[in-house]
Amino acid sequence: MKTIVRVWLITGEPGVGKTTCLSRAINIIKTKGYTVGGVISRESKVRGERTGFELIDLKTGESGILASTGLDAGPKLGKYRVNLRYLADVGARALLSSVEVSDLTVCDEVGPMEMFSPEFRRAVEHIVDSGRPVVGVIHKRLKDPLLTKIRSAEYVRIFEVTRENRDELPDMLAKEVLEVLSGKL
Repeated sequence: MKTIVRVWLITGEPGVGKTTCLSRAINIIKTKGYTVGGVISRESKVRGERTGFELIDLKTGESGILASTGLDAGPKLGKYRVNLRYLADVGARALLSSVEVSDLTVCDEVGPMEMFSPEFRRAVEHIVDSGRPVVGVIHKRLKDPLLTKIRSAEYVRIFEVTRENRDELPDMLAKEVLEVLSGKL
């Protein structure tokens, strides 16, 4: 029996457009009437310079600091400090809630900042193991036992975003997800 893909992950080099690809695919899926929950991140900038990242709960619209150059507490990654409380209180909660009430759960991103939070790690593992459809962004090079497990699961498909395919990829991804959501597979 063929295993049905139910977890789609986007990866690629920094700045190639992973979150943009994800956002476009999500918009296509939402126009078909499906509910989407989970989290998405975006850069925070001051005067054109990146100062951190914001994490947004797709269901409630709540947003807050994931990491910032302006934080004085939390694990340090490069020039940023990671907001562990927000990752646990909002990020993990949004993922766990989404898998219960949404047609599709989104997780942007599973990367080094997010892996600092035990609660977020457990939430990621839960949504991937839930049997429900998940679309996410996964760090390309991060070596972590959880990411190794996720990458190697037979129900996971990984798309690598490149400058050459980033315009077509949202449609391809949305098509695959919609086939599963509609029960055609």
